[in-house]
Amino acid sequence: MKRLFILLLILLFAGAWIGQMMIRDSGYTLLAYGQTTIEMSLWVFLVLITVLFFALHWALNFIKGSLQSGSRFRLWNRGRSQRIAHAKTLKGLVALSEGNWWKAQRLLSLSAEKTDLPLINYLAAARAAQEQGDENACDELLQKARTTTPEAELAVGISQAQIQLSRGQFEPCLATLLNLRKRAPKNTYVMKLLRDVYIQLCDWQALSELIPELRRNKALKPEKLIKTEQLCYKRLLEHSIALPEDTNTEARSKALGIAWHSMPAQLTKDDQLARHYSELLISIGAETKAEPVLRDLIKRQWDDHLVNLYGRIAGENPQKQLDVARGWLKDYPLNPDLLLTLGRLSQRNQHWGKAVTYFEQSLEQQPRVETLSELARLLQNLGETQRTQKLIDKHLGLVGGGLTALPLPKQGTRLTPIE
Repeated sequence: MKRLFILLLILLFAGAWIGQMMIRDSGYTLLAYGQTTIEMSLWVFLVLITVLFFALHWALNFIKGSLQSGSRFRLWNRGRSQRIAHAKTLKGLVALSEGNWWKAQRLLSLSAEKTDLPLINYLAAARAAQEQGDENACDELLQKARTTTPEAELAVGISQAQIQLSRGQFEPCLATLLNLRKRAPKNTYVMKLLRDVYIQLCDWQALSELIPELRRNKALKPEKLIKTEQLCYKRLLEHSIALPEDTNTEARSKALGIAWHSMPAQLTKDDQLARHYSELLISIGAETKAEPVLRDLIKRQWDDHLVNLYGRIAGENPQKQLDVARGWLKDYPLNPDLLLTLGRLSQRNQHWGKAVTYFEQSLEQQPRVETLSELARLLQNLGETQRTQKLIDKHLGLVGGGLTALPLPKQGTRLTPIE
């Protein structure tokens, strides 16, 4: 308030002073241009100059304001377009999560060009198109994603590889992933996808070379990595004996042995792989080489199936094989599979009485067709016909298991001719 009062006083004194100056001397101003002259007092000229200054100042401000208004309008319009695009993107992503593929593809692709991050829209729209089976639209959207965001080649490539894998296009998918691996050699997700493609292509050698990278970069959980190793090396073992039909047992056994010893040392101690190796040896007739492998497996971890299998094969030394199996009786005296195996090994060593005893003990612990058949065959060949018949009569339920309940004639009933 005080400042305003002082300003008014200053203006009042200035006005009085200027008024006095105008009365004392009005001054003279002459403007001439060519034949034209303009005469006026100095004070009129000063007033005109002041008015012209303020008029020019106002005109410049008006023009500047008009230009800013256009710019503000364009900014507002652009912001409005982005808000609409963001709303459509949100609706499209919601539709994608709900499985509404057509709606998701339409909203996401329409709003892609007006969003700050078109890559997200195009990748999501490509997935929606793929879910609808529209491969052409999917590929086109992926290409747009690559064009609009060249620096996101890895993200686009991974999406493309996933889609190719889901289509069953394993060879193109492999090419895509190998190219991505050159760009990002330590990307764990690329490694995971490579694992899946190698399994689909049955390229077990390539998978075996990838496994150390998977382990080093911790790309898989330990249990899944172990399963991958087991699958890979099982197939490599099987592939090693896939030789021409006329290849003899010795050659197949040698090829299988090379494949087995070529595996990482820790895997030769894997029970599942050792078991598969022994089964493959047996399948090609190399039972003498399978026997020590089975023996070590059973020693490490008892397995009824392996014990049963141990009795089916002919080792290099049948008596030693029998003695090994007898040693297991201390810990498993009533195990039906071990007793069955002992019966078979006793029979292989021509210990007929012992074989019968072991078979009978096994049958007593667990009646099974397998044991019954072994015992009946041995008794029959020993001339124990009546004993064989009693055995079969006693365990007839094993042989005829699953028969329908039907009325039966009384014993002694004679057959009569059918009229």
